[in-house]
Amino acid sequence: MDGGGGEVASAEGGPPGLLDWKFSQVFGERTAGEEVQEVSVLHVSVMSSVLRDDPEVDFGNEILDYEMTYWFSQSASIGISKDSKISTDFLPLCSTSTVDIISAIEFDKSGDHLATGDRGGRVVLFERTDSKEHGRNRRDLERMDHSVGRHPEFRYKTEFQSHEPEFDYLKSLEIEEKINKIRWCQAANGALFLLSTNDKTIKFWKVQEKKVKKLSDMNADTIKSAGNSSVASSSISSGLKQGLANGNYTDRSNNSLSNALSFPSGGIPSLRLPVVTSSETNLVARCRRVYAHAHDYHINSISNNSDGETFISADDLRVNLWNLEISNQSFNIVDVKPTNMEDLTEVITSAEFHPTHCNTLAYSSSKGSIRLIDLRQSALCDSHSKLFEEQEAPGSRSFFTEIIASISDIKFARDGRYILSRDYMTLKLWDINMDSGPVSTFQVHEYLRPKLCDLYENDSIFDKFECCLSGDGQRVATGSYSNLFRVFGCGPGSTEATTLEASKNPMRRQVQTPSRPSRSLGCSISRVVRRGAESPGVDANGNSFDFTTKLLHLAWHPSENSIACAAANSLYMYYA
Repeated sequence: MDGGGGEVASAEGGPPGLLDWKFSQVFGERTAGEEVQEVSVLHVSVMSSVLRDDPEVDFGNEILDYEMTYWFSQSASIGISKDSKISTDFLPLCSTSTVDIISAIEFDKSGDHLATGDRGGRVVLFERTDSKEHGRNRRDLERMDHSVGRHPEFRYKTEFQSHEPEFDYLKSLEIEEKINKIRWCQAANGALFLLSTNDKTIKFWKVQEKKVKKLSDMNADTIKSAGNSSVASSSISSGLKQGLANGNYTDRSNNSLSNALSFPSGGIPSLRLPVVTSSETNLVARCRRVYAHAHDYHINSISNNSDGETFISADDLRVNLWNLEISNQSFNIVDVKPTNMEDLTEVITSAEFHPTHCNTLAYSSSKGSIRLIDLRQSALCDSHSKLFEEQEAPGSRSFFTEIIASISDIKFARDGRYILSRDYMTLKLWDINMDSGPVSTFQVHEYLRPKLCDLYENDSIFDKFECCLSGDGQRVATGSYSNLFRVFGCGPGSTEATTLEASKNPMRRQVQTPSRPSRSLGCSISRVVRRGAESPGVDANGNSFDFTTKLLHLAWHPSENSIACAAANSLYMYYA
């Protein structure tokens, strides 16, 4: 395998050995007992309380009462009740409680850089340090039979404000600054390029090291300098005194300036020009292009094309194709919007370009289907080339069937042969050459099935979990509740099903559950179902589950067994 050095050697031709996951690093870890307050309607609610008595503002009292009731119910834990007097000074204190929550994670193709986006519209970049210190990357050292004694290490590189909150006055719609997706683009000339998007606007960023030069003061030297003499530093006042003097300066309109300057009677024998005295290297992030006004609905996906020139963006009803160099024009390639919106039965939930074929892309829907389209067929891809969906078992339909079948994320394997999809309860691995059904199905948190009513009432059933594959395609991973994430082996004969917790002791909640061995991924006949712990009311380790702590975002290193995952505002990294 191409993975990290922590893998247990397996027998020739047998399934890969189980990985021993270890904690690597954490950024932004919360202190013990600290909780992130979910008060997303705080701004509207507090402003409602302030504006309710304003005679010039006409709001519906029913709406205000609902918002205030909801907010007070969410804020009871921080000592606020309906009898409390709220001042606008309280607004900044609470509105910052969620802006640090990470909402996007992405490794670049080399694995040497990692980007995260948060609800506050910021993008934070990290760079790998251990490969630089060794002079070679970890993969090269393994090929040379050198042992790597240190685990992968990243450090903070820079951060920048990607998006700001906006307001659409035509639609009376507030646009959040939250970063929905980040995608790395091809690096060039030592600069890093990436795309970031919120609900409406995509931005193309260039991050590059710039040398900031400091110059000496431009001044006149009363002593004639010979050759390239050294430049002495001077203060601003002396620079004004000497630098502005140039021969017989007689303008006396500014008395304070003239009094500060003195000139030699014989003129100035030589003039010293400014020279560079020092230079510093700073990272500068510049927005090169803004791709806006192309989506009527919230953007849920962006994906780079393998040609390095184009990318797609997808919202609930459309997929648009962009050229990186052209920001004022895009082409609509998928449109599922019906003539009558009452006939709408499904929406687009995720879209991804094929990693090597620039003409192929896939998008998923809220009905649990994945459509593969070929851009060579037509300009508007109303028809798909392949449809991947699993048939419903007879008699299994319920009120929640369509809700939990909705696919929240899809990812192509590195070679483009397989597609990994995540719905609410399961991970499914699809072979693009076999559209009859998934080749493997992994139960993520089957123990929650008896609790679907509770999950529906608290809206947790609509949470959108991401998924990822290892660089060699032998393992898949996704998140769950109680800050847990699961790693499954999908190689031939693998029974690996590991549960890890986003903490400094990831194996604390590890559970290995037996599963029927899978057949080779190349086989187009069998389908495998792997089940986790199924005790109702508890998680995989017998502990009560917590719906408020959920691990939605994670990413797998492109060439090593290393995972980065987000738990609220903390970024955890693990290796094996």
